[in-house]
Amino acid sequence: MTGFVPFLVLLAMGVGWGLTLPLAKIAVSTGHEPYGLIFWQLVVVVMVLGPFSLLRPSRPRIKLDRRHVALFVTVALTGAILPDVFFYMGAAELPGGVLSIAAATAPMFALPIALLLGNDTFSWVRIGGLALGMGGILLMVGPEASLPDPGMAFFVLLVLLAPALYATEGNIVAKFGTFGLDPMQTIVGASTLGMVFALPLAFLTDQWVDPFANFGAAEIALIIAAALHAVVYATYVWLVGQAGSVFASQAAYIVTATGVVSSMIMLNESYSMFIWLALAVMMLGIFLVQPRPGRAMAAIVETEDRHA
Repeated sequence: MTGFVPFLVLLAMGVGWGLTLPLAKIAVSTGHEPYGLIFWQLVVVVMVLGPFSLLRPSRPRIKLDRRHVALFVTVALTGAILPDVFFYMGAAELPGGVLSIAAATAPMFALPIALLLGNDTFSWVRIGGLALGMGGILLMVGPEASLPDPGMAFFVLLVLLAPALYATEGNIVAKFGTFGLDPMQTIVGASTLGMVFALPLAFLTDQWVDPFANFGAAEIALIIAAALHAVVYATYVWLVGQAGSVFASQAAYIVTATGVVSSMIMLNESYSMFIWLALAVMMLGIFLVQPRPGRAMAAIVETEDRHA
């Protein structure tokens, strides 16, 4: 794939992903709580990606076994239910721009986990990027004038558990593979199992959401955000296949910038100097912590050899 097409796809994907951040804040604006929102979010993901995954002629045809069920449980818990619980809890309390910057920390958590699992090699440059990322977090929660309310610092730290879990999920999959399933099958299987987990949790915790009872802006935002998530994920998988994982990972910059700017427009937010400085430091940290193309390709080949 040549020309401007990969860049246009990358831009569209990043913008779509970034828009899900202020939409999540709108979704919790009427008091909807995490488990009910998560259930319906997973329903939309399965409805959007399920038919595409099942009808693709090139999909791997594999009989599911206990390894696949374990994979679905791992991805459902660390890639959907638990991180979204923390994210929605934070979304109810934090500005959308702060959520966007916090969400950008996934590469920062991914590096130390990758080093512990043997998925990556030590690099002082990338450790420097990790330090900058942590510095960006301190700029958000440290100075008195950074957040509208100093009490929000707790929720920033709570939201950071979401990217930490995403990073854990990614490293577990990189370490152990998907046992012959492609990424689309994995996300549909995990989302389906996640629905099974989230439904009773929503009722047991009295967090059930009936989106048809008082259908309004919050419910529309939930549907749009979930559909966008499904579409951008499918786009990400396609782009990795066409242009490589390192190129596709550059979406992190667009996602973060879009989340901040769209929150200003959609939520009428404004930020202190410290938040803007945190954004700049975080962007530099992401740049340094990203794997270089040669190293990333070597890791991909090694992983494929291990799970062939």
